[in-house]
Amino acid sequence: MTITVIGVGLIGGSMAIGLKELGIAKKVIGVGKTTASLEKALQLKIIDEALALDEAVMQADIVYIAIPVDATVDIAIRVLDMISDKQIVVDAGSNKFTLCDAIKDHPRRKQFVASHPMWGTEFSGPEAAVSGAFSGRACVVCEKNKSSETALNTVEKLYKDLGMHIIYMSAENHDIHAAYISHISHITSFALANTVLEKEKEEDAIFEMAGGGFESTVRLAKSSPAMWAPIFMQNKENVLDVLNEHISQLRKFKASLEKENMDYLVELIENANKIKRILK
Repeated sequence: MTITVIGVGLIGGSMAIGLKELGIAKKVIGVGKTTASLEKALQLKIIDEALALDEAVMQADIVYIAIPVDATVDIAIRVLDMISDKQIVVDAGSNKFTLCDAIKDHPRRKQFVASHPMWGTEFSGPEAAVSGAFSGRACVVCEKNKSSETALNTVEKLYKDLGMHIIYMSAENHDIHAAYISHISHITSFALANTVLEKEKEEDAIFEMAGGGFESTVRLAKSSPAMWAPIFMQNKENVLDVLNEHISQLRKFKASLEKENMDYLVELIENANKIKRILK
């Protein structure tokens, strides 16, 4: 089949690589915002051809949208306006409610599958795309009852062939869980990086003294602002909710130190240790 990938960066590029390696995609057409990214994707053989949106959609069996969430709604509607009744559209966005609400009454809604492959790194662009990216990971599919059986089965098979397992939930629940599991991790990392950069003026000291714990915690701070700022804004109610709880937890640690309350400090850490039951 022919796959058109709109956004040939980390997710879209890795998807293209995986589907080509499996022989599922006989041809991958790339659509991008900049000529430079498309040229890089061609150079890396992630895509076979770069075309304008209209022509790329016309040739595709499946259109895969992997662009920042603030651009996804308009592009998704444009693509749905163009497709025939034999084509399928799927997105990979980190937020789902705004998109699903925007397309709920579109006459081609059944040909759309709202998905979120739960994988990513702090890197971006075609150079960040890798083989085997999705193996062993979860993929959330939202509002599966609003997709046709053919579209749903086709997209699920693609993800399963890539080694993913499927989780179903509503768009609203997805955005709530994503705020707690993914979005707050990035905000925390950005904030920690800003804290260190503000307080520690000697870059050499940061580089020389930063251990594994700091590096792993702050790794996400290298993530693209073009991707993450729109995610936070679009999901702001859920992000604010989790951010308020996070601030509350930080205040507890601060209070235990201010009052030199060792027992309370140990209690907070022991409670946090319960995460071991879930993340082994």
